[in-house]
Amino acid sequence: MEARNKHLGWLVEPGVLTRIEINQDSSKIIEQNFAGLHSGGPKSSIRGGQSAANLALQNLDIRRYADDRSEVLPKNRRGATVLSPYIRHNLLTLQQVWDAVEVAPAKDREKYRDELLWQEYARHLYARLGTKFFENLRFEQNRDGQGDGWNLDMSCIKMVVSELEEDGWLVNQTRMWLASHWTVRNGVGWLHGQERMYQHLLDGSRAANLLGWQWTVGSAGKPYGFARWQVEKRAPGLCFKCPLKKNCPIQNFPAEVEARSVPPIDLLKRDPNLIITSGPSTVITRDEPNEVLLTIDSMGDADPALVANPDLPVVFVFNRDALAKLQLSAKRIHFYLETLQDLSERRNLTVYLGDPYSYASQNKVAVTFAPVPSFAKFESLAQLHPFPWLREPKDGNIQSFSAWQKIQK
Repeated sequence: MEARNKHLGWLVEPGVLTRIEINQDSSKIIEQNFAGLHSGGPKSSIRGGQSAANLALQNLDIRRYADDRSEVLPKNRRGATVLSPYIRHNLLTLQQVWDAVEVAPAKDREKYRDELLWQEYARHLYARLGTKFFENLRFEQNRDGQGDGWNLDMSCIKMVVSELEEDGWLVNQTRMWLASHWTVRNGVGWLHGQERMYQHLLDGSRAANLLGWQWTVGSAGKPYGFARWQVEKRAPGLCFKCPLKKNCPIQNFPAEVEARSVPPIDLLKRDPNLIITSGPSTVITRDEPNEVLLTIDSMGDADPALVANPDLPVVFVFNRDALAKLQLSAKRIHFYLETLQDLSERRNLTVYLGDPYSYASQNKVAVTFAPVPSFAKFESLAQLHPFPWLREPKDGNIQSFSAWQKIQK
C-alpha cells in the first residue's frame, strides 16, 4: 500500500529507499534529496564529523569552567566547551569526555563532570519514561498553550534567537532565558517552545531538551525566573543597546506562583522493565550480520557495533517520515551529512533516505542499542550491541537529579 506524506505532497511507498551520493557538497545533497524534509536555514559554523569531534576533544580546556560556564557576552568569556553536538550523537561518548578532564583543576573538573552526569540523567529519564517525558512531570505548568513566547523587540531575546537559528547552539544560560521567557514570563505552552528549539539545536536530543525545559519552566521543580539582572550580569552592555531599555518587560523577576502537583508518575519511582530501559548488557547475536547499521544516536567511530565488525560495510538510513514530521533546520542535516562524509573516508559507507526500521527487518544488520522510544521499532536484528552508558540505569527513584545520584552510588 502507498502512504501519502502530507509534507512532501506526493506518494511514498513504505520501504522504498533513495540512495544518496554522500561525497557531493552537502548543500547540493540537501537540494537534491531533502526537499520538503527540512525548514531551511544556513549551515552552522560547528562542523560535523569524527575528525571535528576529535579535534574539539584534543583542544578541550576546562580551566575556569566553574566560573565562566554561564557567561554569555563577550563571546570570548564563554566557558562552555561546545562539545554537546558531538556528545549527542556519540561521536564523543560521555565516558571519553569524563576521562579527558581527569587532570583539570578540581573545582572545574567537578562542575564539568556534574554537567556530564546531568546529560546521563536526561538519557535515563527518557529511556524509562518514553513519551511520558512530554507530560508535566511533577507540577502543573502551561504545557500546550499556543503562541510565540519570544519577544524579538528585546535585544537579549533577539540575540539569543538569532544565535539559535543561525548556528544551532546556545550556552546553557541562554537556553534557560528562552525557556523561562516563553512559559514562565509569557505563559505559552512549553511543549511548543521546546519543539521550536529542538528544530535548530545541533545537540538537539529529546532527552536533554525536554529535561532542560521541564526543569526551567517549573514542571520538574522550582521555575527559573528570567529577569534583567541575569542579562546585565552575563551579557554586560546588551541592555544599554536595547530599544526597550527604559520599558524593560523583564525589569523585575516574575512573581512566584505556587504550582499544583500533578498525579504522580509511577515510572519516576520505580522501573518495572529495567532491561528494556537499559538495553542489553552483552552482545546479542541472532544471525551473522552482513552490515553495520548506524543510527542518529550513535554515529561515531566508537559505536560498539562498528568497532565489533571492522570489516563489514556500513549503512545509514535517513528516516524520511521522521524528517517530514519534524521539519528540522537544514543546519542539522548539514551536520549529519558532514559526519557521514567524514566516516566514508575510513569505512565502506552507503547512505539512503527511507525507513531504517524496514531496512533493518529486510537485511542482516548489526546495530547499537539507543535509549529512545523509537528504538523499539527495530525488530529481528541480526546483532544488537549494548549502549555505552556512563552510568548503568538502575531501578529506583529518579524524580530528581539528586535522587538519581543516590541510586547510582
